[in-house]
Amino acid sequence: MTIAIARPFAPRYAFVVVAVIFLSLLATAGLRATPGVLFVPLEQAFGWNRATVSSSAAAGIFLYGMVGPFAAAVMQRFGIKRTLLGALVLMSLSTGSSYFMTEPWQLVLSWGFFSGLGSGCVTAVMGAAIVNRWFVTNRGLVMGLLTASTATGTLIFLPGLAAIAEYAGWQYVVLTIALCMALLIPLVTWLLPERPADIGLMPYGAPAGHVVLEAPKRNVIGAAVGGLVRGLARRDFWLLAGTFFVCGFTTNGLVGTHMISLCSDHGMPEVQAASLLAVMGVFDLIGTTASGWLTDRFDPRKLLFMYYGLRGLSLIYLPYADFSFYGLSIFAIFYGLDWIATVPPTLRLTNECFGDQEAPVMFGWILAAHQIGAASATFFAGMMRTVEGRYLEAFVIAGATGLVAAGMALFVGRGAKQMAAA
Repeated sequence: MTIAIARPFAPRYAFVVVAVIFLSLLATAGLRATPGVLFVPLEQAFGWNRATVSSSAAAGIFLYGMVGPFAAAVMQRFGIKRTLLGALVLMSLSTGSSYFMTEPWQLVLSWGFFSGLGSGCVTAVMGAAIVNRWFVTNRGLVMGLLTASTATGTLIFLPGLAAIAEYAGWQYVVLTIALCMALLIPLVTWLLPERPADIGLMPYGAPAGHVVLEAPKRNVIGAAVGGLVRGLARRDFWLLAGTFFVCGFTTNGLVGTHMISLCSDHGMPEVQAASLLAVMGVFDLIGTTASGWLTDRFDPRKLLFMYYGLRGLSLIYLPYADFSFYGLSIFAIFYGLDWIATVPPTLRLTNECFGDQEAPVMFGWILAAHQIGAASATFFAGMMRTVEGRYLEAFVIAGATGLVAAGMALFVGRGAKQMAAA
């Protein structure tokens, strides 16, 4: 399908592509945040305990990350557009089918397995592929904006979904998510070209004579597994994957999934608690976009040191905070600015360490580590809540890992620089 665009607007069509991907990432973030809204309603409807519901969320988050590197290889072989359309169809069908569930295994299958597979194709890996394909300049800023879509998804979806769950029931929550995914399908079909050359354009910011290098269409499994093998032999891969594991452990796996339940334990209504996550979403939209701007201008290692350190301290503070709406709002603002600000500097370091052609698959594996961390935190916090009856230990441990990651970030790329200097 050929996209007709006005000639004066043509050089900026890359930003239309960014808008389409932003909306897709936003809706997927809303899907992945939905289990946090469903915890209490499913407990009340079926008697399922927190650990049972957490296991389905953990499975979805785990697959959300593990699919990433394979999705990057699928995009290289079959195209970003086809990959995105297939993922939207799968997410719509899987979440919609959960309307009929009556057993825990059906929750795991719909919100864990199938939604995890679909959402795993629509992650920061897709954002990185779009940025590398459509932009030569301003990559950090655009990646920051696309990453912020996760926060915006939380901002738009969670308060509304919490209200739907409270006043209409959990069934209408899952139908809302399924409908949102379905509505994106015609938009992507109409507005998303595969690459700039398909509509007679060059990447945004490309100088005269710029040569576009296309990644070879390799076997999907071979490209993904080969990237992992090469990555495991590099210290920088371990540092980036390790810090990103902590990023997932301290964000969507812990706060994104369990914050509403934590607030409920302290007597705060669910809709009010969801509003706190929305506040985080507002400030992360600001913080992550600003992080992209900073990443284009400053050492990404120092940025990561600051982000992880501040996040760790804020999580250690949270269990001891005054759980009034005012007191938690201060935490939401402070923590929200730092929620996913780590993504732009991590992507820049991945490009620096592995090159533009190798970076999408490598970043897929690094993002997989992020989601393994998130899944671990989701299950761990749910288990601690079931066994200990509180979240205190889970949040303090997560905060400590943030401080460790801050130190690790300073060593990324240092070995390569020393070798180059020698």
